[in-house]
Parts: sequence; structure tokens; C-alpha cells
Amino acid sequence: MPVLVVGPRLEIVYVNPAAEQFFQSGSGPLLKQTLKDLIPFGSPVIQLVGQALERRASVGERHVDLSTPRHGEHVADVTVTPLLDPDGTVVMTLQERSLAQRIDRQLLARGAVRSMHGMAAVLAHEIKNPLAGIRGAAQLIEDALPPSERELTQLILSETDRIRGLIDRMESFGDTRSFPRAPVNIHEVLDRVRRVAETSFARTVSFIETFDPSLPRVLGDRDQLIQVFLNLVRNAADALPESGGEITLTTAYRHGVKFGAAVAGERLSLPLEVTVRDNGAGIPADLMPHIFDPFVTTKRGGSGLGLALVAKIINDHGGVIECDSVPRRTIFRILLPQAPTDSEENMNA
Repeated sequence: MPVLVVGPRLEIVYVNPAAEQFFQSGSGPLLKQTLKDLIPFGSPVIQLVGQALERRASVGERHVDLSTPRHGEHVADVTVTPLLDPDGTVVMTLQERSLAQRIDRQLLARGAVRSMHGMAAVLAHEIKNPLAGIRGAAQLIEDALPPSERELTQLILSETDRIRGLIDRMESFGDTRSFPRAPVNIHEVLDRVRRVAETSFARTVSFIETFDPSLPRVLGDRDQLIQVFLNLVRNAADALPESGGEITLTTAYRHGVKFGAAVAGERLSLPLEVTVRDNGAGIPADLMPHIFDPFVTTKRGGSGLGLALVAKIINDHGGVIECDSVPRRTIFRILLPQAPTDSEENMNA
């Protein structure tokens, strides 16, 4: 747990190794800064320090946004405790949302995807065949009608095509076959997604890119990753206000993140982080625990399969996806495995 000791003038006088990792900086640079240098402008953390000193007791606040461009995206529970000596000094502990919570969310998403497998097979078998018969009968009837009386048969044809398309999308959940993985430049994927978005559904949206140019390649399938981020960017664009909409794409390297993955039972390191952030209205709190479940959607007329399919693809890659959302700030964070280097491949050969 990150721990800082803050002096009377809000100067940093001590940080533990967890705090160094949290703020992505060594103790030397951190000890030359003040608390205001480490937290976003207007953060309630300064008020917590004042309250702790005034009451001479521990105070805390949950889900404090500590995100800054320099230190990355962080939401944590903050506890401030005054020290007796020297006077005016406090100990601050930061409890970031735990890895266990990330795992719980991912397991829920995986469970929802697995529940679609059997449903997709049943629907494909029980609906597609009679649906083809309905469509064929409608075409035969249409052939016998004059063009002016074909409106209802056209409606039948379009609706059967729409239902078949929905079932086709659901069938993709039942596809458990392995797929070839290769090193993928995630920046090329994101650039392709941005260009597609800017020429179609996101013409009026401002895109901001904050990329780590030294990021290693991702181990995965390029086309599937394009599908993932195209879905996320489309959802972000749909949530934006009519003017002033922004979508921020970021990449970063995160050390020490490992998960038990669904790829041949291996335990994969997931150091490659990609985030899609928008300044839209946000996701309702009651839907947050279920956003990766099938048929859950905030869009009028939406199928609710987009994010469930995104969760499946990321799961198939052995990765993790999670979401944080408050009004004017929704972030989808994806952790992905790194492709082995040439030297590692030679050692395994």
C-alpha cells in the first residue's frame, strides 16, 4: 500500500516503495516535491489533511480521483492520520482499487461470455432453419405480387435478415477455436481505428493520442484487436455531447501485472496497457457491474452484444478489460500480453 509522510508545508518527507511505484517516480524526485505537485488541481486530498490536523484524528475518503498526466490514471481510497511529532505532519495511505477487484470483474465478464456459448448454439439450430423458410416463403409471395404491394414482404425480408444478423453475432460467442497469434503493433491498430472513426461515425470528435513510442508489440490477432477498439471508440463517440466531445487514446507499459490467463493454462504477464477515455455522460452506476453482460446496453435500439464480444476477444487473448466511469470521464482499460522478443523465441526453440 502506498504510504507518504507529508510535512507542515505539504512537503513530502517520506515515501515507501509502493508509493514510488504508484507515482512512477523514485524517492529522490518525490522528496523534492509537495503534495500539490502529486495530485490533480482541486483534489479533496488537501482538505483531508486539514481535517485530520484540525480533529487530531484519522479521516478518509473513498474513490478519490488522483489521475494526472504525469502519474497516470488512479482512483484510490485515501486515509490521512496526524503524527504527534513533529507537529503538523501527517501519514497518508492510498488504497488503490485492488487487483482482486480487477480479477473479480474479469471473471464475471468471462462467465457472461461462457453463458452465451450454449445459447448461441441453440439459437443457431432452432431459429436459423425456420427463419430461412420464412424468408423463402416471403420471396415466393413477393414474386407473385405487383411492385406496389410488396411493402409487407419487404418488411418480412428485412426483419428476417436483421434477426439472422443478430444470431450470427451471437454465434461468435460460441467460437472457442484457438487462433494464430503474432506480434502486433498496437499503435498501428489504434491509428487504423481512429482513421475509420474520423471518416464515419466520429467526424466531429477531437481525438487525443498519448502513446508510449517504446511500447513492445502485443501478442494477438490484428483484426480482432481492431474490432475491439473500433467497438470501444464507437461506444465512446455515441456517449459524447453534441459539441466539445473528446476521445483520448493512451498506451503505457505497466510492470508487474500478471494474471492466470485462458491461454493454454499459462500465467501471462500483462504489462501493455491501452485506455480509451471519453468525456461523455458516463455509464449509470446501476449498470456498471453488468456492462460486459450480453444484452445490457444504454443505447436506444442497441443489441447489448458489443461489449460482451469485446470482453470475449480480450479474454481469448489472455488479457483483462475493466471500466471506470463518472460523469464526463469514462475509461476502458485493457491489459494485454507482450509478444516474446527474438531472444526469448530462440531460447524456447
